[in-house]
Amino acid sequence: MRGYGPAGGKIHQNRCEKPGQHQLFAAEHPHPHQAWEPTLEHYPLIGIRDEEFATAKKLITKEEVRAVTLAKLRLQDDLVMWDIGAGSGSVSIEASNLMPNGKIFALEKNAQYLSFIRDNLKKFVARNVTLIEAFAPEGLEDLPDPDRVFIGGSGGMLEDIIEAVDRRLKPEGQIVLNAVTLDTLTKAVEFLEDHGYSVEITCVNISRTKGLTEYKMFEAHNPVYIIAASKED
Repeated sequence: MRGYGPAGGKIHQNRCEKPGQHQLFAAEHPHPHQAWEPTLEHYPLIGIRDEEFATAKKLITKEEVRAVTLAKLRLQDDLVMWDIGAGSGSVSIEASNLMPNGKIFALEKNAQYLSFIRDNLKKFVARNVTLIEAFAPEGLEDLPDPDRVFIGGSGGMLEDIIEAVDRRLKPEGQIVLNAVTLDTLTKAVEFLEDHGYSVEITCVNISRTKGLTEYKMFEAHNPVYIIAASKED
């Protein structure tokens, strides 16, 4: 596993504990003061397994849903992205891998979730993700205007959040919102269209194989509605 240590990168320590050990150290470590640099050797850019993330049950955006969500965000390398209701941070982390020169702001206020997202940002070395400990829309005020916005959770403030995002979203920007209930789906689509957005909805139904004695069975997950909205000219 990759992390802040030998498993995920290289740490060179300029220490010798026994006489004669410095020759061996010098041969193995030609640059003894070189800083440790993370790698993605053990993790893909996207498609990180759900169990790799520190999270609570049902908090994380599932691996397959995450892939479609990132595709609908239409990311480019140097964009500014807001992740509102970041939860475990899985979307921010994979977005970070896809746009290493971009800036990602992950908003989360729930104390339990904050612990998870901090652990995940550290584990996956998401250096261009800034954690904002605030509720939306209040926590959005001091952030740079976004090119892309992902709304993973709204805390019952969906309309206020969309209002705030609409005022700040850059031209040709994109909003992606994941809904698991028909109520949220209906409300979000109606509100976005009322604000002049062109809306596309993708329903993602995921079933994964699950071992059951000598047979393999499919276990279905609840459908997720991925709403992609772009501002019409």
